[in-house]
Order: sequence, then C-alpha cells, then structure tokens
Amino acid sequence: MPIRNSARYRLLMLALLAMLLQSCLLSLGFGSAQVALGKVLGIVLHHVGLAESGDWSRGQAQIVWQIRAPRVLLGALVGAGLALVGGALQAVTRNPLADPHLLGVSAGAVFGAVLVVLFLGPFVGVFSLPLAAFIGALGSMLLVLGVASRGGRLESDRLLLAGVAVSFVVMATANLLLYTGDPHAAASVMFWMLGGLGLAQWSLLWLPALCVLAGFALLMSQARALNALMSGEQTAVSLGFDTRAVRARVFVGTALLTGVLVSLSGAIGFVGLMLPHMARRLVGAEHRRLLPACALLGALFMIWVDVGARTLIAPQDLPIGIATAAIGGVFFILLLRRKH
Repeated sequence: MPIRNSARYRLLMLALLAMLLQSCLLSLGFGSAQVALGKVLGIVLHHVGLAESGDWSRGQAQIVWQIRAPRVLLGALVGAGLALVGGALQAVTRNPLADPHLLGVSAGAVFGAVLVVLFLGPFVGVFSLPLAAFIGALGSMLLVLGVASRGGRLESDRLLLAGVAVSFVVMATANLLLYTGDPHAAASVMFWMLGGLGLAQWSLLWLPALCVLAGFALLMSQARALNALMSGEQTAVSLGFDTRAVRARVFVGTALLTGVLVSLSGAIGFVGLMLPHMARRLVGAEHRRLLPACALLGALFMIWVDVGARTLIAPQDLPIGIATAAIGGVFFILLLRRKH
C-alpha cells in the first residue's frame, strides 16, 4: 500500500537515505580483498580529516579509498540517474515498460562511445565520450519517437517495439564497427557493451554528480506536468501544459543524463524499468514523491549489485550489465504476465 501521509513519507525518505549511507560504508569492505568494517570506517574518517592514522596497511587504504570509494559513489550516481530516467520516460510516454535500455537510448549512447574510441579520439578532451554518448542517445531516442509516432501522435503501444527494433539496428552497427576496427581498441570498447564501474576515479565523479543533480532538478520542475501526462494528453492540455514542450525537455534531459552515465559505466540495462515500479509501490505515482524515491532506491540497488558483481567470481569482476540483465529479465517477464 503506497504511503500517502506526508509525515510517513518524510520518515521513509530519511530511512532510505540512512540505508544508502550505511550501504556506501558497508560495501567498501567487500571484494576479492576483504577489509573489516572497523578499518573501513577508520580509513574513511582519516581521509576526510576526522581521525588519525590507524592499524590498517597502506594496501588496505589504497583499496578502500582509491579503488572502492569512487566505484561505490559512481554506482550510486548511475543507479539514481537511470532510475530517474526510467520514471520520467514511463510517465511521458504513458508506458509502464519504458526504460532507457529498452527504448534504444542506451544503445545510442554506446554507439556514440564506440565512434569516439575507434575513430574520433578525445576531440574535446575529457568531455569527448559524454558528448558523443549524449548525441548518440538523443539521436536514437528521436529515431524511436519517429518510428512510434503516427499522425503526429505518440502511440505508447508501438513505442516499446520501436525501441527494441532501433536498439537492435544501432547495436548491430556498433558491432560491425568493432568487428572491422582496430582489435586492440575493440577490446577496450567491450567495457561499454557489458557495463561496469571499474573505471571510476575521484577526478571524474564531478561530471555524473553534476548531471544527476541537474537532471533531478529538471525532472522535479516537470513533476506536475508528468502527473498530468500520466492521466492522458487531453487532461494535460486542459490543465494548461504544453505537452510538446514538456516532452522535449524531458527527452533531451534524459538523453543527456543517460549519455553521461553510459560513457562512464557502459550500458547497464533494466535499472530504469524496475526501480520506478518498486518506488510506486512505496510512495504512489505522484512524481514529486516518486522521483526522490526512485533516486534513492536506484542508488541502493546499484551499490549492492556491484557488491555481488565483485564478489561472485572474485578475484575477477562480473560485468554489472550481465547481473542487471539477469535480474531485469525476470522482472520484465513477471511485469508482462501481471499486465496481461
């Protein structure tokens, strides 16, 4: 039963935030080299200037602070961002199965990253991958919308089929480029095909953090419009909303956010499909409540999926995209059965 009371909602958000902070701390100890919670806490407090050096080794400090800490934070940002994108796309398209992966947005972002790695190089420095991924994601989304539209109207029933079709075409093109390109560069591109957080660095975290905060602010500003669109096109127009402008803002914002996240973590699917449904079970469909819940649940989910990915076949890392695809595939099947 979704929470309707404002006080209970605030209590739930505080509980989720506390769980998120605890999960960030606990997850730092897991991996091929286990680190005790006490040492993890001491290392973190030491690096933020709140404690003196303790009885941990230099290697443990390196693992916890330089390798795992940025990875955990990137995972939280990616999970929060993809869940926000999924919640917004499900509202603006009125399709409960909408997801950046299923709608071809992630495939377009991967295609943009492949072009940069294989052919273009860092043409604008550190922004090359995010920019190319954003252009690819936006182009793929526009293509899906063009295929799914009929007579100027967006048909949600055709949207998922169009997304899957465009995703297959875009990924086939990316695979062709990989097959015919430089084998050494192609091997590095496999990261984006499978998804993972292994390239997380402190110096790169500011970009996804800024984009997630900006995306959250944009979508929250459109929350009333998203509520109206969920009730139908005519309802939204009668309430004074310019539905085309709302959709344009949401589509561009979600494409930018997806592009930046995919450029850093690869194509991680089904997060945007699953977490908005879980959030609606907790807080209902009102987007001023739903979007913060999506962000917190998405961050929690990605942190613990990453823990499983780096411990399941340790000392190797299981690509996160494989884990989320396995979980999301089962969820998608259950959702289809429930819908029918």
